[in-house]
Amino acid sequence: MRTFLIIWSGQLVSAIGSAMTKFALTVWVWQFTEKATAIALFSFFFQLPQIFVALFAGILVDHFNRKYLMILGDTCVALCTITVAFLYSTNHLLIWHLYTLAAVYGGFGNIQELAYSTSIPLMVSKQHYIRASSMSSLVIQASAILAPALAGSLYPAIGLLGIIIVDITTFVMAIGTLLLVQIPQPAPTDTSNSEPETIGQKLSLGFRYIFSKPSLLAMTIAFSLFWLAHQLGETLYQPMILARTDGNAQILGTVVTAAGVGGVIGGLALSIWGGFQRRVRGMLIGFIGHGLGKIVLGLGEKPLIWIGSQLFSSVNTPLLFSSSNAIWYAKVPPNIQGRVFAADHAIGMIIGTVASLIAGPLADRVFEPAMQPGGVLASIFGSIFGTQTGSGIALLYVITAIWIVLIGISGYAFPTLRNVEDILPDHDLTHNKTK
Repeated sequence: MRTFLIIWSGQLVSAIGSAMTKFALTVWVWQFTEKATAIALFSFFFQLPQIFVALFAGILVDHFNRKYLMILGDTCVALCTITVAFLYSTNHLLIWHLYTLAAVYGGFGNIQELAYSTSIPLMVSKQHYIRASSMSSLVIQASAILAPALAGSLYPAIGLLGIIIVDITTFVMAIGTLLLVQIPQPAPTDTSNSEPETIGQKLSLGFRYIFSKPSLLAMTIAFSLFWLAHQLGETLYQPMILARTDGNAQILGTVVTAAGVGGVIGGLALSIWGGFQRRVRGMLIGFIGHGLGKIVLGLGEKPLIWIGSQLFSSVNTPLLFSSSNAIWYAKVPPNIQGRVFAADHAIGMIIGTVASLIAGPLADRVFEPAMQPGGVLASIFGSIFGTQTGSGIALLYVITAIWIVLIGISGYAFPTLRNVEDILPDHDLTHNKTK
């Protein structure tokens, strides 16, 4: 795993820098607008271009050197960050600038992420799929621990511009680790006895492959339902805490850090343990645990409850994602993983974009007014969530969390999903049988 560990270390440092900038900009936008919609639109514009980019990114990843695609993605993302620094330093930075740059950032970030994720099964052996995937999830979780603390302590001294400069430095380090190693490439597809594919066939291959495998389709549906609820909640929980603490960035930073701590604990435990032998079991149990923690987070009104529930919920995050990823790595041939993963990712991006688009208006225009004194829902749920600012967001958040728990429980009722690992052979076994 030497090559993987070198690349992983660069991605870890880069993720911390990016999370520092994102945290600072989130607080800046909230202070400027005090609207959940303004923050939700970041997710919308970040995800929207990925719907269109993902399928072409899948073709690129399956046909071009994945190392160079990772460098391209990192470089373009760094240029977006440099642009933010320039606009801010010249007092021209506006919210619509951030939305535009988020779209460009998301598109090239998608190429980088897809090239990285499809390289993992080429760099490590099958028995380490869950470990490598859990270590990749540690990148996100560790950045959630360190970034708020670093950004909070450095911001008074160096300001937003200084934090962005730190972020740019971490991009350089990530690119440097990529230059140090050689990333294995998948064996080319044998096309000697087949008709040339049209661009439409290349773009649709991933969807056709998923729909031809009922168990993979069942996994896609389960994860899509989870992702809709998750993205609704993920878009809302920071505005919810800011609304309930009068915009206290320190409390928000502590809760975000707790999420990172939980993710690191879960990721480290999974890296040592290796996960359930039946990986689909890990995915479904992860859904249930993740949702239960989110229910408590939405019901709580005190920082200690938010911290504890976020910690517990995030412990389950590496389990559900790593278990799912390990199944896809084992079942999909490496030479088409780019297009198959891109198709799955595009579906997730469509769902995530819709969730981000509707989360803000649902919170600001429906649930918040309905939970104010005299509102239509206040008499029903006011005794549980209160009727102050943020109560409506909390109610909507708990609904999404219950949804996630139900997805995990109901997954056991569908044999096509529950028995995915028995129904579908691993790609290396299929390849050996055809020799």
